[in-house]
Amino acid sequence: MSTDTIPTSSPLPDYLASATPNPPANRAPWYSNTAPTFAGVFLWFVFWNSISGNGLSVGGLLASLAGIAIGALICHFLFYLAPGLLGMKTGLPLYVVGTSTFGSIGGLIMPGFLMGALQFGWLGVNAYGSADALMQGFGGDKNMFYALAVVWAALAAFVGLKGIQYVAKVATFLPIIPLAVLIIGLALFGGSAFSYKPAAVVESGGLTAILTMVGTIVGFFGTAGAAGVDFGTNSRDANDVKMGGLVGVVAAIILTAGISVLVVAGARATGAIPEDESLMTAALKVKLSDGFYKAIMIGLTLASFPGACFSSFIAANSFKTVMPKVNPLVSVGIGTLVSIVLAVTGLAANLPSVFGIIGASFGPICGAMTADYILNGYRWSGPRAGFNPAGWLAWAVGFFVGVMPNLHAAVPAIPDVPAAPVAAYIVGFVLYFVFYKAGLKSSLLAMPQRIDVA
Repeated sequence: MSTDTIPTSSPLPDYLASATPNPPANRAPWYSNTAPTFAGVFLWFVFWNSISGNGLSVGGLLASLAGIAIGALICHFLFYLAPGLLGMKTGLPLYVVGTSTFGSIGGLIMPGFLMGALQFGWLGVNAYGSADALMQGFGGDKNMFYALAVVWAALAAFVGLKGIQYVAKVATFLPIIPLAVLIIGLALFGGSAFSYKPAAVVESGGLTAILTMVGTIVGFFGTAGAAGVDFGTNSRDANDVKMGGLVGVVAAIILTAGISVLVVAGARATGAIPEDESLMTAALKVKLSDGFYKAIMIGLTLASFPGACFSSFIAANSFKTVMPKVNPLVSVGIGTLVSIVLAVTGLAANLPSVFGIIGASFGPICGAMTADYILNGYRWSGPRAGFNPAGWLAWAVGFFVGVMPNLHAAVPAIPDVPAAPVAAYIVGFVLYFVFYKAGLKSSLLAMPQRIDVA
């Protein structure tokens, strides 16, 4: 073993010294935790309702379905698998495992603080989508939307802090609602889907559709991929990690996004909705009675409430680790105000931009962590001192590449990068590998209570 891989006796930060692995006795099969939890993420109507986007119009149905399948496989094999295996082998959460890539101090910021901060972006998206759906369900106006967005975000934050255990008890059953809605849509329009043809033939439209789908899906999955570490801590073995991802990620993405695209294609083919309409719920509105449609929108909203609560819960836990002296009511309160602003201003409605920023943030994190995992013999190296240069440099360049489409929208001279979250992942992976081999890595720290080493 080379000297740069021998752990030093330098003192660990308190949060690392006290970290306790989840013991094997507390773990469960993939079908009772990982798979249903991930599947619940993709059953959220904000994910699948507008997934057809521009892809269906420019490339048609088959290209869109191919993009969904490719995106699902990328999510599993690139973004989730290595983090999930790291969590399984160590029994330790993301904010601990990430210290091998970003350092014992740097890891508090990346991915620790970042994971918490971005949860309020998700809370803003949830508040906007839920308030809009409830407004449709109750037949309200814009003033009702504003009030609902504020109340929804504030209530979710409060419950996430004070009563998450009660939400968890009902969260298992609520995904039945969006699943039923998807099945209804498929029954109404699925039979006409394959007769759909885009109104205009676009050069390289098929490739554009594939890349659009991949970028959207992977961007949405970015934080969940890194959180695979936390999911992995509850897995018994590598098979649980793999099966949990194949069913909860790959199959769930193909099922939810695939059905939504089929419904929109079928609705366009029959003339139920115009060519520029991409919302699956818009297709349902045409076919269903007004009362039934409103009930569906309310039901989809109720099913999304646990996700909003869990966002606040995750943020609170991240902030307590990063800022232990700050009352979670203060940190989560400030974050909730940001979420409300994002919702009421409509910024949270720009899903491509939101997914793009999330993908740009976590693409290089997952890429660098995967490279670190491989470089250390498919195991966790342990925490590195301070700020690990290899991780931070790889992330910075990867983030810039990932966010280029967002910058392109404001400054056309900046190139647009297709499937930017994937590009960000690749850059993070490659650069971490290069910087690591070049010796740009901080020293390892000895860590007690590890279960992944003899």
